[in-house]
This record gives sequence, C-alpha cells and structure tokens, in this order.
Amino acid sequence: MSDTRLLPVPDGLDGLRLDVAISRLFGFSRTAAADLIDEGHVSLDGVVTARSAKVCTGSWLEVTLPSPDTGPPAPPEAVDGLVVLHDDDDVVVVDKPIGVAAHPSPGWTGPTVTQGLAAMGYRLSSHGPAERQGIVHRLDAGTTGVMVVAKSDRAYTHLKRAFKERTVDKRYSALVQGHPDPTRGTIDAPIGRHPSSDYRFAVVAGGRASITHYETVEAFRAATLLDIHLETGRTHQIRVHMSAVRHPCVGDLTYGADPTLAARLGLSRQWLHARELGFEHPSTGEELRVVSPYPADLQHALDAIADE
Repeated sequence: MSDTRLLPVPDGLDGLRLDVAISRLFGFSRTAAADLIDEGHVSLDGVVTARSAKVCTGSWLEVTLPSPDTGPPAPPEAVDGLVVLHDDDDVVVVDKPIGVAAHPSPGWTGPTVTQGLAAMGYRLSSHGPAERQGIVHRLDAGTTGVMVVAKSDRAYTHLKRAFKERTVDKRYSALVQGHPDPTRGTIDAPIGRHPSSDYRFAVVAGGRASITHYETVEAFRAATLLDIHLETGRTHQIRVHMSAVRHPCVGDLTYGADPTLAARLGLSRQWLHARELGFEHPSTGEELRVVSPYPADLQHALDAIADE
C-alpha cells in the first residue's frame, strides 16, 4: 500500500526547489525525489508541478510515498514476448509486449521489463532507484513498442538528459475514433492527475505542459490511423490528449472509447503502439533509430476496421 502524507513547508526549506525540499524532508536521494515529482506523486498547494518549482513557508505539500517494500530489485523472471531489437555495451532496446510494466512498482504484480532483461542475463546501469535501475523512460503496461534501457552508467546519464531536454524522437501509431479535424495538428494542453480518479490523468489547469503532434496516415469509416510525435512525455499523454479532443484511442475504455467498437475489433486494450525511437548514441554520438512492427492484436484490429 502507498502512503500519502500532507504537511506544511517548514521555515528551513523556504525558497528551495521542490525536489530538494522533498529530498530533505523524507531523506530521499535527489534523483528519487525528482522521480516521485515527475510521476505526479507530489502536489504543492493542490497542484502537481515541476521539480524546479520553488516552495514557500506555509505552503502545503501532498506526497504519495512508495511502498516500503519496493527496495531491492525484483528477482529475474522470463517475460514472454519481450524481444531485443538492439544491443550494445551501452544500451539495450526492447520491443515491450502488452501487459508488461517497465519496472516493479507498488500494486503491480505482473511481469516487468527489468525482470525480463535480468532473466536474459543483462546487467543494467546501477544508476537510479533500486527497483528501476537503468530505466530512463516508461511505457504503460497496456502500450506496446520500443523502449530503451541503459546498460552503462554513462548511457543512463546521457539518456536521462536527452529525454529531459526533449531531444529523443518518440514516434507512436494510434488508431483513434472518428476523424480528427484538422487532419494534422498539435495539441498543447497541460496534464495532471484527474480530479476525481486516482488512476487516470486529465487536461487540467495547472497541470504539466504537454505537447502532442499528430498527422493522419489513413482514414477509415469509423476511425483514423495517426502518426504521433511526442514533444513531451507525460503519463498517458496520448490517451489523455486524444480523449480531450473527443477522438480517444480505439479500445481505450478508461478514456471514453466505445466498448462496442472495441469488442467488434477484438481489442482488450487501447490501440496505441510506440513504433519508433531515435536518439543520439551515448558513446558514438551517431543517431540510433529503432522501429517495432505492429503486434498481432493491433494488426488484426487494423485489418478488421479497414475491411468495414
């Protein structure tokens, strides 16, 4: 179980960055505090904000602490369908299957990428919190596709900076309901935790800046296949943004998709795939670009809707 704390900012922390304040209040490393903030588990006066925000005496912090049992890394465990797309001394790039989380976390009892790689004999970077060493970005458990993991400490530092500075090219394919108008565009809307649901996110005033670029690839009778380029990388970003413009990902019942259409196409999750990842290699400086084909369930649904 997670533990949520509500407490005022004491005098001694006035004017400090939020990540520094959290680190000092709870005895976390600066990195662990920053990760907690980035994942939306910290709010300042009721607003989820950036790690660089300054705190003021008397402001209220609400912090959801990780479960105390998330200490040492989980034991190696083979993961069906986890495929290595690229491997070298610095990074391993995998094709993550459905139903697999990036790393262990409170409340998650299913398979993880870190456990799967450990079972394959991979040694990952020692940087980062114990339960997610080597993890520099994440995909939802229900989202498939390309994910890079750091093997060397140099790669971890390099890639964390690259994701933060938005120099990583993240390309997704999404099948969304209806026909977005215009057929290509940008959704620039802040995302934060849903005001009435712990497990969902929403476009909210005071949320974190979130930018999604989309372009129509093919329009069908009931849906449209989009090429999506993420400028930021918020939790559930594509799902939240497409739902906000009334074109939820097909099959995404959490964010308002039509269950009848999902059933007709045989979908048990959102039609969303991390298709392509491009980044500067930590050692060579050359661009490394890795592509993942559509998995069987998404290809089946795409073929079915094209035949309607």
